[in-house]
Amino acid sequence: MKFIVSSSYLLKQLQVLGSVINSSNTLHILDNFLFELDNNQLKVSSSDLETTMSATLEIESTSQGSIAVPARLLLETLKTFPEQPLTFTVKDNSTIEISSDLGKYVLAYAPGEEFPKAELLEDPSTTLIPAEVLATAISKTIFAAGNDDLRPVMSGVYFQFAPTGIIFVATDAHKLVKYSRTDITSSTEANFIMPKKPLNILKSILMTSDAEVKIEYNDSNAMFSFDNYTLVCRLIDGKYPNYEAVIPKENPNKLIIARTQFLSSVRRVAIYANKTTHQIRLKIAGTELNISAEDIDYSNKADERLTCDYQGDDMQIGFNSRFLTEMLNNLQSDEILLEMSLPNRAGILTPVDGLDEGETVTMLVMPVMLNN
Repeated sequence: MKFIVSSSYLLKQLQVLGSVINSSNTLHILDNFLFELDNNQLKVSSSDLETTMSATLEIESTSQGSIAVPARLLLETLKTFPEQPLTFTVKDNSTIEISSDLGKYVLAYAPGEEFPKAELLEDPSTTLIPAEVLATAISKTIFAAGNDDLRPVMSGVYFQFAPTGIIFVATDAHKLVKYSRTDITSSTEANFIMPKKPLNILKSILMTSDAEVKIEYNDSNAMFSFDNYTLVCRLIDGKYPNYEAVIPKENPNKLIIARTQFLSSVRRVAIYANKTTHQIRLKIAGTELNISAEDIDYSNKADERLTCDYQGDDMQIGFNSRFLTEMLNNLQSDEILLEMSLPNRAGILTPVDGLDEGETVTMLVMPVMLNN
């Protein structure tokens, strides 16, 4: 078994696949990349048992076979090479030799048969989504997903496909984000919960792709195929909470304000907030928004005044500044709309501008009780 490949091309592909590998694995074989050679095509795979990702590379070869190569050793070696062709030769003594312009490097490999096989999806449904749309959907929602192991359904992003459009939702019970598109539809109705790790991997490579992503899914697994990559992952099992029920429908108090100005104010004032509650207070009357925070234990307090466009009753409402900052950071619009009903009901944050046709983003932030 022998093949020739460009060093930088191989490194670029392996760095993407390397993000699947856990830093500590119970199964030693998972510390490897699986190389499957079929003449001038090399399929490289990595896995953590939950997620398996593979890339198909164009190389020079006339041989066939499969081996598992130590991932960390190979990546560290490749990072040090200038761009050049590398020759990989599999020897009889369970070693693989890499020859470069500079010298030779020998590393031990394991038989390819020991590597766990990726799940084959039985009878899957299929939906096509442009890479850019899927990347946006993931980055707009993933930050709101929870980290609570006791509530695994809330630790992922909920995908909802229908003939009327597609919806992505994430929540951790303190904040919720719903991203929807009516310009992209699915022929069948389906929903499933995707774990965070594969979504983060997808997000980083979809940003630079202009391909169409083919999503195939059944009750237990989903497969994403685009460009020369395939990612198969196990879905989170369980029923997603009824998120529509927590979004308040009647919100008569509407505040429109410049996003960056509001974000800067919240960030500054939050420095003076209590370090456990991160509570800031919004007091709105007429065209004036007053943002304040106080940490009684240390006699720290801050207070800022902004002008805004407000319609509704005078009100005071408290929010966790960290959640508010995260949400404002994840919007790209110049202006945002904050809709509220009562100080104990969730506030709804939406961008006023900068959206594509058929695109909506709804962010929900739960208030915190104000101690007057």
